[in-house]
Amino acid sequence: MNIHEYQGKQVLKQYGVAVPEGKVAFSVDEAVEAAKSLGTPVVVVKAQIHAGGRGKAGGVKVAKNLDEVREYASQILGKVLVTHQTGPEGKEVKRLLIEQGCDIKKEYYIGLVVDRVTGRIVMMASEEGGTEIEEVAAHTPEKIFKEVIDPAVGLQVFQARKLAYSINIPNELVNKAAKFMLSLYTAFVEKDCSIAEINPLVVTGDGNVMALDAKLNFDSNALYRHKDIVDLRDLEEEDEKEIQASKFDLSYIALDGNIGCMVNGAGLAMATMDIIKYYGGDPANFLDVGGGATKEKVTEAFKIILSDEKVKGIFVNIFGGIMKCDIIADGVISAAKELGLDRPLVVRLEGTNVELGKKMLNESGLNIVAADSMADGAQKIVALVK
Repeated sequence: MNIHEYQGKQVLKQYGVAVPEGKVAFSVDEAVEAAKSLGTPVVVVKAQIHAGGRGKAGGVKVAKNLDEVREYASQILGKVLVTHQTGPEGKEVKRLLIEQGCDIKKEYYIGLVVDRVTGRIVMMASEEGGTEIEEVAAHTPEKIFKEVIDPAVGLQVFQARKLAYSINIPNELVNKAAKFMLSLYTAFVEKDCSIAEINPLVVTGDGNVMALDAKLNFDSNALYRHKDIVDLRDLEEEDEKEIQASKFDLSYIALDGNIGCMVNGAGLAMATMDIIKYYGGDPANFLDVGGGATKEKVTEAFKIILSDEKVKGIFVNIFGGIMKCDIIADGVISAAKELGLDRPLVVRLEGTNVELGKKMLNESGLNIVAADSMADGAQKIVALVK
């Protein structure tokens, strides 16, 4: 789960992480009032969308008076920002962060991720702040420093100080930077984050170390522990199909292709997408109905796939273990009849109650193409779509 920058800063502030003072605004008048209340000669008007690269897309402006605040707020609110993370369709700006300006001496990067290789949290740091970390990794990887954190003891002071020295934080501010990192790590662990990225971390003219930007992502599987984080969810920033899928406990991610996939099991779903690509097709989604799906869940899953206008054909690939093939067949038939199946449908069933499932599909009166294997099914749906 993702949240906005201003929300991330509110969370971090609870843990003693230094952030500039700021207020959220949903209208131009609110933006002007927020700037007045901050009382600084310079304020920053920042678009709030769930994507990075806002500055390059014109979503961050420095205002030196209230007239400029009004002008920039008018320009940004309602604008569709297109960044490297939004895709070509972009995202409409519906809220702004009005934030105090600060005297920036130097920009740095600090990030926390879960490293799947070591199974541990890793803190990364670089003196190339303000630049996408992917660019730094590609062109100057020697400028990224890492500390692997032992979960039994957490981030240690010596590790934080080592990172601070490595990225050339001024000597007199090393202790402040280390405290910042320790607080960020505590927030990361206690709030079950999957990513915490401060880019840039800045050193200011008056000797402060603070987060000028903040990106926090949270492990969706742990949200039941954090009602306060769930309350920050902005549904307008999420794909409607993904929201609907979450209501039925379906694992769904929208992609850019035109072949809808309905599979049980994450591994099989990944393999299904791979084999569709192998035979020249493009999957439109990742959709795992899980092992204990009901007819209602399968019906809803099929509806979600059919609601995507980009989908030109559907591949149902089920290996029935806990998930019975007749349940899948029943859900597919129910949804197809309710919505009207107007696109090619290829179904491959194997496992528990497979003969019953195939019999139900054959007798449904629907235009269904049967597949004998995963490869056979992938080839057939790619051919039908093309």
